[in-house]
Amino acid sequence: MAKTIGNPVSWTARMFGRGSHSIGAGTDELSGQDTDPIVLRDLTTRDLRNALSLGFQDFTALRTDVMFIVLIYPILGVLLTWFALNRDLLPLVFPMMSGFAIIGPVAAVGLYEMSRRREAGLSTGWGDAFSVIASPSFLPIVVLGGYLAVLFVGWMFAAGAIYKMTLGPEAPASLTTFAQDIFGTAAGWSMLISGMAVGFLFALSALAITLISFPLLVDRHVGLPRAVVASVRVVLRSPIAALTWGLIVALSLAVGAATLFVGLIFVLPILGHATWHLYRRAIEPLD
Repeated sequence: MAKTIGNPVSWTARMFGRGSHSIGAGTDELSGQDTDPIVLRDLTTRDLRNALSLGFQDFTALRTDVMFIVLIYPILGVLLTWFALNRDLLPLVFPMMSGFAIIGPVAAVGLYEMSRRREAGLSTGWGDAFSVIASPSFLPIVVLGGYLAVLFVGWMFAAGAIYKMTLGPEAPASLTTFAQDIFGTAAGWSMLISGMAVGFLFALSALAITLISFPLLVDRHVGLPRAVVASVRVVLRSPIAALTWGLIVALSLAVGAATLFVGLIFVLPILGHATWHLYRRAIEPLD
């Protein structure tokens, strides 16, 4: 009998039904079923260039920008409008935008699966991005995503506290006044420098635990602790390449945001696909 997609409501219910089953069946996946060794390789800046090149090829072949237009861009638009209309939240607009680098890796999980399938020569479509929901690895991915959410919330609280200690505690009168206070007063520069220093620590923590952990969980059932440890080991083993990658991500997101977020439609999927290929270069494949 031919398979049909059905209507979006039934398809979504079916996928999340499989996801709930996978969470129940995937409890053992937290500790991992794959006991094969995770053999690391040194990363170089050449590996970064190759990963970005292959990520761009995946992007053009799979047209995942359409997914982000439909799924991610409207959410960003609603959030930013809400923040912009609420004067009390204005100081948190930039921390929220920059903090997307913290939670971005979990949003790209579906892209890792699409790149994995395309690399294996399998037929690949947008629906395959959601097949991770039905995988036993879904529970470890959700738990790691929860850790990143906590890290993101911690960053937002820290950014709010820095504002209150420098330019606050009163909310800025307007966006123009806020910008003038940031760049035209000593308190504003103090907030800017302190925020960047603290934000770097949060971003570095997120980079260390997620550089390859999500793609590794998609590819192998190694368990959450081993995936995170492997990611941290890659960063410690190749710190220059890892920090360069973090800088590429940060600058790319900044450029995407500076184009009224239109650029993020292209930046986010390219970085997501590229992260899969970076993972491939960081880990020796199984025989």
